[in-house]
Amino acid sequence: MAEEFLTLKQNGQNEQGTKGASEMKNNQHVLTTKLFMIVAIVTSLLLVMGLLAWLISSRADKHILKEDSTVENHQQEAFYVAMPRPFLFNLPGQHRAALVEIKVQLQVRGEEHDLLVRKHIPLIEDALLTTFSSSHLQSLSTQSGKDEMRQLALRHLQNTLQPVTGQKIIDKLLFTGFIIQ
Repeated sequence: MAEEFLTLKQNGQNEQGTKGASEMKNNQHVLTTKLFMIVAIVTSLLLVMGLLAWLISSRADKHILKEDSTVENHQQEAFYVAMPRPFLFNLPGQHRAALVEIKVQLQVRGEEHDLLVRKHIPLIEDALLTTFSSSHLQSLSTQSGKDEMRQLALRHLQNTLQPVTGQKIIDKLLFTGFIIQ
């Protein structure tokens, strides 16, 4: 009987030891799993932050490059392209028709734009003649009317040339001669 008691007692201690060891293994497994999850979350956060930093810096680089190209465009040498002949057209007035002669030069930046403007002179002349001949004699009699006409003609030229050249090539339109008779 004593032997049975000792055997039962030893079996009970072995079961408790086995239970303690398995609980320790479970606790270690839980800790390992938690540690792995923490490392995965921290790594994910670092990757997301790195990606965001890269995106922000690439946008900033694009913005800087865009500013540099704009500055470079304005620092290029100005070229003036004179239209080969003055624009002559009649405008009806209240009492009589008037003959208008306008001499035009275009300011561009860089040799490339100078060549493009010279290449497209017929298209430019058509756009300018259309704009000028649609004006009113009374508005062209004042300086503010001439300035409005100049701005309207510049916008019309830029809108006409943009689809053909793919870029804005004319900076300014200048009236170098303006006669109304």
